[in-house]
Amino acid sequence: MSESASAIRYITHSHPVTGVTNAKLGIWCFLASEVMLFGALFSAYLLLRTGSSSWPRGSTILNVPLATLNTMVLIFSSVTMVMSWASLAMKNFSKYRLYMGLTVLMGFAFLAIKAFEYGHKFEHHHFPSTSTFYAIYFTLTGLHGVHVIAGILVNLYFLFRGHVLWEKDPEWLTNRVECAGLYWHFVDLVWIFLFPVLYLL
Repeated sequence: MSESASAIRYITHSHPVTGVTNAKLGIWCFLASEVMLFGALFSAYLLLRTGSSSWPRGSTILNVPLATLNTMVLIFSSVTMVMSWASLAMKNFSKYRLYMGLTVLMGFAFLAIKAFEYGHKFEHHHFPSTSTFYAIYFTLTGLHGVHVIAGILVNLYFLFRGHVLWEKDPEWLTNRVECAGLYWHFVDLVWIFLFPVLYLL
């Protein structure tokens, strides 16, 4: 690590006050702000839905089978994300690359399925301007998709630069992958809420 980075304390060891590393504390603070963001959007959705007498059921106008498949994809990606971190913790870098590669692959699969679903909606002239429901649908799923892309980019960095980081400081890489995993699990959790709220209720 660089001299400036090595001067920063509690990068690889827990802070005695917080009980976690600075990186983990930072990611938890960031995720707290993300909870407020999505919480506000979910609240807006609930207010709009309860205030409407003719709100459509998502199961009648959205593709539930595709959304179910995407749910399974993200759940599987969370498992592989955990396994990638566990592989580093057990000093098995080759397995780490395998599981991290699978995580990235599942992220791309999720985006491909969502793009197909979006394309189908556009072919039938369903846009955010079509109705309040579609405005909410495209806003929530689109914002979630942006977060998936961000997670993929971070995971790609750790996948392709991992060998260099591993040689420099294995513990540093392990902690950073754990933080990336916390973000990825949050993205998956958001979808777990989006799926029933938009597609089933």
